[in-house]
Amino acid sequence: MPIKPSYIKKTGRLLLEEYPDAFSTDFDHNKGSVRTLTNIESKPVRNRIAGYVTRKRKTERPA
Repeated sequence: MPIKPSYIKKTGRLLLEEYPDAFSTDFDHNKGSVRTLTNIESKPVRNRIAGYVTRKRKTERPA
């Protein structure tokens, strides 16, 4: 697995903290959430953030 740049991780963590209910384990759903919650114009960057958030959601333990 390639190492993600820090700006991808930082943005992903920030979004998960600010909007925890906006994200799920579904990548396509998360792509839409990243698009609406940020002003990032680059589609590849948005997709990488959505992928990072999806992976975090899949691996986190239920509280």
